[in-house]
Amino acid sequence: TGVEIKNALLPLLLQVCFIGRSNVGKSSLIRALFSLSPEVEVRVSKTPGHTKKMNFFKVGKYFTLVDMPGYGYHAPQDFVEMVEAYLQERRNLKRTFLLVDGVVGLQKADHIGIEMLEEFGIPYVMVLTKIDRASRGLLLKNVLKIQEFVKEKTQGCFPQLFLVSSLEFSGVHLLRCFIAHVTGNLPAVEAR
Repeated sequence: TGVEIKNALLPLLLQVCFIGRSNVGKSSLIRALFSLSPEVEVRVSKTPGHTKKMNFFKVGKYFTLVDMPGYGYHAPQDFVEMVEAYLQERRNLKRTFLLVDGVVGLQKADHIGIEMLEEFGIPYVMVLTKIDRASRGLLLKNVLKIQEFVKEKTQGCFPQLFLVSSLEFSGVHLLRCFIAHVTGNLPAVEAR
């Protein structure tokens, strides 16, 4: 159809995708990461699982941010079909960020996301959210457990975990730089 042809002629903007369990703090993190981009207007709801559809936000002329609905308890019924269809057709998806709650660590529901990404061979990064709510000992325990899991059980996961707090902005700048790097928007700094 005419629409498909027109879309095919548009230059493909790179995409980065955020995926995670309902109530993992996805909307809050996206809001913190892109606080300097007014075009990324993400509503943060008090009810977990508020995102029912995939949301696409253009970040300037640089890349598109894809906000996936949360999986697990509050997931929309067609979650798997919707997300799998997107992941299979993802020609311009540069990196997927899988959010894991820093307080509770990897949950059964997180394996839904991990298995999907591994199955389709999609490079992804694990981001631990809500680190301000976890004691140092608990956070360390979860980090070590997840690092061991990544090393032994995953193929497509980036070895470095990102630890963030949307509330205190810890780790947000580093993650923002990493996103800029993977989308080719981080100016190369010459080594001195």
